[in-house]
Amino acid sequence: MKLFRRNIFPLIFACLLLAVPSCRHASSQTARIEQNDGREWTRDIDLPVTPADRSEQILYRKAYVVSYNKETRQPNWVAWKLTAEHTQGDVQRPATAWHEDYEVPEPRIYYSDYKHTNWDRGHMCPAGDNKWDKTAMYESFLLSNACPQNKTLNSGIWNQIEMKCREWARKYGEVQIVCGPIFMNCEHDTIGENRLPVPEAFFKVVLIPVNGELYGTGFICRNNEGNKKKDLYHNSIPEVERITGIKFFPNSVDIKDFDY
Repeated sequence: MKLFRRNIFPLIFACLLLAVPSCRHASSQTARIEQNDGREWTRDIDLPVTPADRSEQILYRKAYVVSYNKETRQPNWVAWKLTAEHTQGDVQRPATAWHEDYEVPEPRIYYSDYKHTNWDRGHMCPAGDNKWDKTAMYESFLLSNACPQNKTLNSGIWNQIEMKCREWARKYGEVQIVCGPIFMNCEHDTIGENRLPVPEAFFKVVLIPVNGELYGTGFICRNNEGNKKKDLYHNSIPEVERITGIKFFPNSVDIKDFDY
């Protein structure tokens, strides 16, 4: 009996030693998963509701969410939250900026679709909102985050709206933004060998928290040079919903019109 006791205690101690590292490893692995689940900046976004008759593949990036349409090979919408902190940063464009998105099915958007055309690869979630992080910046150049956009519009009115959104984020702490292409019921212009359709217009809606209340505004921009007053429409969110068929901020109630 004494011999049994002498043998069993070292055995129990050895088992405990083996168990402790395993527990420590499991705990640290769980922590890593929680910290790097990829949705730290997107999990609280009030995602839009896409019409049921549209193709949709939801893609989560570090800084934004895409509703990708395999039929147009472009987003139905792109949604993100822009904080005051994220309006700053010194991350530069990647050396080889635009790149193919291998998460979407073929045929998809290719870099060659835009070559030798008069159309820009127009950011939906802009690079200027992603200077705070290298991964966020790199992912902003995925071609699934782009649409064929008039060059003058891209560098003009569209860029001005992007800068206004950053101004609001700095002033009010954060804003939520959704934007995307509008395809009219007509035959679309196409570009590239793969005949990528060109949107007739673009929309952008912005949700702004002010002193505990929610305010919102929207824009419709025709996909042309944007030099005429009628090329830019300032709309309420319900009006943009009517035009696009998309329900924005479905879990947010009592959104007031934002007057600026």
